[in-house]
Amino acid sequence: MKKILVIGDFCIDKFVYGRADRLSPEAPVPVFVPIEVKTNDGMAGNVAVNLAAMSTEYGIELQYQDEHITKTRYIDYSTNHMFMRVDEGESNIKPLELDNTIITRIKEAEAVIVSDYNKGYLTLDTINQIGKLANMSFLDTKKKINSDTIDSYTFIKLNEEEFKKNITDDSDKLKKIIATLGPKGAQYMDKLYPVVAKETIDVSGAGDTFLAAFVVNYLQTRDVDIAITFANKMSSIVVSKKGVVTP
Repeated sequence: MKKILVIGDFCIDKFVYGRADRLSPEAPVPVFVPIEVKTNDGMAGNVAVNLAAMSTEYGIELQYQDEHITKTRYIDYSTNHMFMRVDEGESNIKPLELDNTIITRIKEAEAVIVSDYNKGYLTLDTINQIGKLANMSFLDTKKKINSDTIDSYTFIKLNEEEFKKNITDDSDKLKKIIATLGPKGAQYMDKLYPVVAKETIDVSGAGDTFLAAFVVNYLQTRDVDIAITFANKMSSIVVSKKGVVTP
């Protein structure tokens, strides 16, 4: 079976849904009463889950850090408004070392996806090396990238803020960069790909879904337009649901 290898930061996304009907007598803060708890694989883990949900043609492999990261969100059950988010385990992440075993896995995969949330597992140098080693490579990163990064990857997905931070006037470079623009859709080169308007309930994991959907469809069609349109459709589905879901 053909393989897609996902490399990146992994976390557990935890959603604690509850209600807050009164203020604490000790301080002017709401008293949160939990009703329901949901958990799922997050960050690179969510990319892998989405890939598996959208394609049975590929075996999905995941390479991530040893340290445990948990993101816990406390959310009003009826409105889906978030009270707060607590992140744990992000300190002292050991960087990935590209040993012979991992290099072999990279070279054997039909495609490699790097999902970098800038938690310390991947340095920019390692990211660039992975792109050069892979047969076909896709990157989603929170880091400031350089020309070597762009040259090393088949495609790079950036959100609107990251795109503005990394934008270049070099048209050859822009051919590799896809910008996701939230409710406005996505942009590739000078073309805007709008999405069908839906009520946005929760944007958690939408970027992971877009990336996974784009890769799956591009591997099948080798058509950027079709792949972006499909990715827009899949990500618009997940933002209309509570929490992190797969289409």
